[in-house]
Amino acid sequence: MTTGDFYDYADLLDGTEKEILLRVREFMADQVAPVADEMWTHARFPHHLIPELAKLDVAGLPYRGARSLLTGFVVLEMNRVDPSIGTFFGVHNGLAMGSIDRLGSAEQRERWLPPMAAMEKIGAFALTEPEGGSDVAAGLRTTARREGDTWVLNGAKRWIGNATFADLIVVWAKDEADGQVKGFVVEKGTPGFTATRIENKIALRTVQNADVTLTDCPVPETNRLQGAGSFRDTSAILRQTRGGVAWQAVGCMTGAYETALAYAGEREQFGRPIAGFQLVQDLLVRMLGNVTCSLGMVVRLAQLQDAGVYRDEHSAMAKAFCTARMREAVGWGREIMGGNGIVLDYGMGRFVADSEAIYSYEGTREINSLIVGRAITGIGAFV
Repeated sequence: MTTGDFYDYADLLDGTEKEILLRVREFMADQVAPVADEMWTHARFPHHLIPELAKLDVAGLPYRGARSLLTGFVVLEMNRVDPSIGTFFGVHNGLAMGSIDRLGSAEQRERWLPPMAAMEKIGAFALTEPEGGSDVAAGLRTTARREGDTWVLNGAKRWIGNATFADLIVVWAKDEADGQVKGFVVEKGTPGFTATRIENKIALRTVQNADVTLTDCPVPETNRLQGAGSFRDTSAILRQTRGGVAWQAVGCMTGAYETALAYAGEREQFGRPIAGFQLVQDLLVRMLGNVTCSLGMVVRLAQLQDAGVYRDEHSAMAKAFCTARMREAVGWGREIMGGNGIVLDYGMGRFVADSEAIYSYEGTREINSLIVGRAITGIGAFV
């Protein structure tokens, strides 16, 4: 269904799924693409597009019985045009809604998921901390102390997407009583919660990442995710969303490939389009090869998810591999476009910059490689 889908993987979708995907594509082309560069340049979020995005009815697809393959292609389509919008959606739909769906009680799911699916309430996910990174499990410093029917949260979080305007923020904190990590839904306006936008980013500038501070922040027991009793439960969420990041990477490099291909057909040097030069064709084919092999991997990943045999090492392999291939592909696209590849006007600059963030979040290549390495050798090599 796209120039970058060289092996027609989208044909694995049924008719209804293809119609949904087409709606997403039209929305991204007609409403996101015209404002994407301006929003990115000024680090502003297009709040006016949230009601239009809601009309697509794609938030919460995984929790309404949709196939993982459809969800993955929706992610691809968003990131193919604007990885910032793709990241915003991934935080809301995957991390925040996923936490509530998987770890919330029946009452919590009924209370929060319908308005989140309608995008009347926007979600965020607060796990990463200022001094933490790959050692997030052992290094979590945010604390939760129970006082009767209330939990009191203290600590700080960093790089929290959507946090400056989210209605519901899933916050992970260590219980002072038992030392276990638990999840809490902090609602907008809760005393002691502040979110300050991170400035001067060079990637995903449209995404409103924030530094979050929790100072004696009260959260009722009814807002504690009832199924989250340890970091193992947190990891189950990351297992699902890490696969989503692999789909994001495929979308980002697909957009870069299609941009480079179109440019090569129009840009003339020495009296003819540069698409007719052997070295340019070589770079285009390398880009397409990275897209194609990565798309094949995430399609199989979706099939494993739907079959219920999806494991940590599956998502880790996909995230590590696809983001590395993305980084190569956008670099080749920039090379094809020369100096024009570093300015927004020609469509490549955002892909080059945004790929750096996608490459890093949801586990670095090194950490994901160690997850796979442990699975294939039976030996952990993390320390």
